[in-house]
Amino acid sequence: MNPGNKVVAIFGPTAVGKTEIAILAAEKLGAEIISVDSRQIYRGMDIGTAKPTAKQRARVPHHLIDVADPERRWSLVDFSRAALGAIDAIHARRRLPLLVGGTGQYFAAILEGWQPPPKESDLELRRELDAYAAEHGSQALHEKLREIDPLSAQRIDHRNVRRVVRAIEICQISGAPASSLRRKEPPPFDVLRIGLTMPRKKLYAGIDERIEAMMAAGFVEEVEKLFARGLRPESSAMSAIGYRQIGDYLQGNITLEEAILQIRRLTRQFVRRQANWFKADDPRIHWIDAGPDAGAEIIALIERWCAEND
Repeated sequence: MNPGNKVVAIFGPTAVGKTEIAILAAEKLGAEIISVDSRQIYRGMDIGTAKPTAKQRARVPHHLIDVADPERRWSLVDFSRAALGAIDAIHARRRLPLLVGGTGQYFAAILEGWQPPPKESDLELRRELDAYAAEHGSQALHEKLREIDPLSAQRIDHRNVRRVVRAIEICQISGAPASSLRRKEPPPFDVLRIGLTMPRKKLYAGIDERIEAMMAAGFVEEVEKLFARGLRPESSAMSAIGYRQIGDYLQGNITLEEAILQIRRLTRQFVRRQANWFKADDPRIHWIDAGPDAGAEIIALIERWCAEND
């Protein structure tokens, strides 16, 4: 198989089984995996992000895992540059890059060629908006965004205060909505999009099992270590589902049972948001049931696509 200038994207909701299926495909195809996950980039955040184990990562080369300390926030621009660099390096080795993960915005940035808006910032405005959200709530801040940029407001969850603040900031700096400034350039490679799917009831059961496994594996201790190294609860990395809730438990704000219930609820909400990025009716996506034959189906699909596009 000649990888040429090709990229395969394998995505789907949390806990659908992307990791093991992608590793099986990479082993068979001689491919390398690029993680498309906004939290697996951080060192020390292993259990709560369901990061591939050391044993799994030894089976095939993995990229963009453990590349940053959680004290330093990686932006979409940082990820895009690193991912494109990894794709170029893999192509140079005449191997096939597999983009694997569930962070829809990161996939869109790479596969649709997003060009970032202006990087200027207004620190005083950010402080004012943060204070407004703290006093009036994230929903009230989100309403401010809706008034000036309804498209961005529709795309950004009100609980993601950092992104809401940034969208408002861009409007103030540029005089135009952030949604109108996002430019696209076709990526310099051919893309095969593969989506893994699973009945929602079965997926939710898998999420519950994963949360139980995380707790048994020492998730609480992992968050304790992050606090011990100086990471603050309000940091960007700690906004990942699970970390903020376990942090609240460690600070005595909620019980462990309440934290687990919140993690379950927020993860289900996240699955529904992922569906907005990976739409079932998108004609570009080849949807495959994440059953026992998924790996073989994906391998056959990739081999056929590569042969047809040589």
